[in-house]
Order: sequence, then structure tokens, then C-alpha cells
Amino acid sequence: MPRLEPAGSPTMYFIGVTTGASSIMKVFPKWAAELELDATIRGIDLPIDDTADSYRSVVSFIKNDPHSLGALVTTHKLNLYKAARDLFDGVGEDTALLEEVSSISKRGAELWGHAMDPLTSGLSLEAIVPDGHWTGGGELLLLGAGGSSLALTLYLHRRRQRGLDVPARVVVTNRRAHRLEEMRAVHTRLGTTLNVEYVLAPRPELNDEQVTTLAPRSMVVNATGLGKDRPGSPLTSAAVFPEGGLAWDFNYRGDLLFLDQARAQAAARGLRVEDGWTYFIHGWTRVIAEVFHTDIPTSGSRFDRLADIAHTTTQKGI
Repeated sequence: MPRLEPAGSPTMYFIGVTTGASSIMKVFPKWAAELELDATIRGIDLPIDDTADSYRSVVSFIKNDPHSLGALVTTHKLNLYKAARDLFDGVGEDTALLEEVSSISKRGAELWGHAMDPLTSGLSLEAIVPDGHWTGGGELLLLGAGGSSLALTLYLHRRRQRGLDVPARVVVTNRRAHRLEEMRAVHTRLGTTLNVEYVLAPRPELNDEQVTTLAPRSMVVNATGLGKDRPGSPLTSAAVFPEGGLAWDFNYRGDLLFLDQARAQAAARGLRVEDGWTYFIHGWTRVIAEVFHTDIPTSGSRFDRLADIAHTTTQKGI
């Protein structure tokens, strides 16, 4: 458990695993200047699947320290909320539904938790997938059934409710059955009409098999964390991506083996390959807007300006 010192000035935290390697540590000061925020950022690194006491200590610290205004949470979203839900004075609708917290903020003396991924994953998907793409029969394969995948299916559920196009089929794989069952339970509560299949895949070769079942123009998403928090890829080098499809890695830093596998086939398969940079921009700007109670648009010249600042500052995360 890291030592948490009281903040001497307005501070936002990044709760993750290897926060010092994230581009946000370079980008945040530039964004703060652009947005006229008198604030700093600090990282809080916790081991994957840390103890409930550690999560509660972090949340209690932010809640009780006057200059600690909030946090963005990655990797620990589910476990942190499970351990510390009673410490929040209020939560957003999606937090209660998904049982995770990716944004911690304050409203006066109250501590609030929000699940931002349905919004940020949806904004990112819209930026990557051309309008009307799914009407051609393309399918979606989500490798990993964690919070980000569940959030993306919630976004698609709401998209379908609005009468917009969605994948003809959504396949979700995971190494452990309980994550799949948790996702299925949420979908049942929603009464979703998405065509979802839940596949237990404890070995990468089983993920390869699911890739081969996809229709042309389908999308394959690495939502496992492999390539960032842990080395590797959820696929083997034998996997063949769908013709004319898309490959999207939620990660933008790390060894990014999944992206290497997809790029090796991009020309031959007519594959569009995207990393997690757009997700990074939307994810952070939405949480910063919530923590500092400031308006940040999701598109347009002001948003583009923030994206340009991030790209210039980090050379796109390299």
C-alpha cells in the first residue's frame, strides 16, 4: 500500500498499476493550463486484485483530504467499488448497474462514484467505426469480459434502443467463467435484445477459434489488459483476422503484441487497426470534466485542441 500524503493544493489522482508510465503524467499539466485549472496529478499504484483494505484506504483518503478532489480508476474499477461502495455518498446510474467505479469526484462534502466507460467506450467506437458499418453484417468479438467490455455492450444496448445499427452478433470470451456469468446477469437485468454469445476461453487457441467464426467486416477487440498490465496477447500468431475488418486494442502503451499481430495482416486482409489512444483521450477528458466540474466537449475545435496537445506532448504515447 503506497504512503498517501495530504495534498497541499488541488489534486487529482490516477489509481492504476503502473501509473508513472502513462502519458497522462505529461499531458495533464498541459491540459490543466489549457483548461485554466490550478491542479496537479498524482499516481497511486496498487497490485492487480489488491486487498479490500487497500482499496478502502485509498477511497477514505480521497474522501477526507480537503485538497484531494477525485480520481480516475483503471484496472481496479470493479474491485475498488466492491470493497468501498459504502464510502460513497452517491453513485451514477451506470455505477450501480455495472458495479464499478472509474471516476471518483466530490460534490461539496459528498463523495461520488461514476462508471464512465459506457460513455467513453461509445465515443471511441463512434470515432473508429464508420457510420452504417454494422448494416453490412459485421460482428463484434470482445476478448475479455471485464468492466470495459461490459460497458461497451451497455453502450450498444442503448444504441439499439435508439434504433441505430449494431453488430449482428456479439461474442464475448473470457478465461474465467464467473466474469461471463456476471456479464450475462447484467444483460438479463437489462432485457437486452443484442445477440450475445458467451464463450469460455482459458487458452489463446480458443480465442483464435472464435476469430475464425466471424463474418467479413467484423471487429476484434483486445479488452483483456494483455499487452499493458501484463505481457502478451489473447490471440496466438496463428489467428487470422476477418477480411475487411477492424482490430481495436483498448491499450495504447505496453508491448502491444495484439496490435503487432493485427498490423502484420493489415495489408493482406484489408484490416483497419486502432490502438487505445482515442479511448485514452475520451476517458481522461470525461473524468477531468467530472472531477473539476468544468465543461469539456466531446468533439469540435476545443476537443481537437486537447487531443493535439496530448499528441504533441507525448508523440502519441511513445
